[in-house]
Amino acid sequence: MEIKDKLDLHKNGTLVDAMKYRSMIDALMYLTSSRPDIVHATCLCARYQAKPTEKHLKEVKRIFRYLRGTINMGLWYTKDSGYELTGFQS
Repeated sequence: MEIKDKLDLHKNGTLVDAMKYRSMIDALMYLTSSRPDIVHATCLCARYQAKPTEKHLKEVKRIFRYLRGTINMGLWYTKDSGYELTGFQS
């Protein structure tokens, strides 16, 4: 997401179907576990789930287009690999 393109409430914008918008955000939130590169943009868009406008929907679709172009990127977890949790205490 471009830094100069800031999302806001955009009260004058045309409202879109909130259920569809939430469904798209839910799908993106699910993907953030393996795609940390979309976390920031997805969370910015998730702020406007109550009254999404066309501007917000356009940004969500932009994330999906980015994902389509970077299909082979991300974190891959194999079922046979062992996980070791390491914690640090200060």
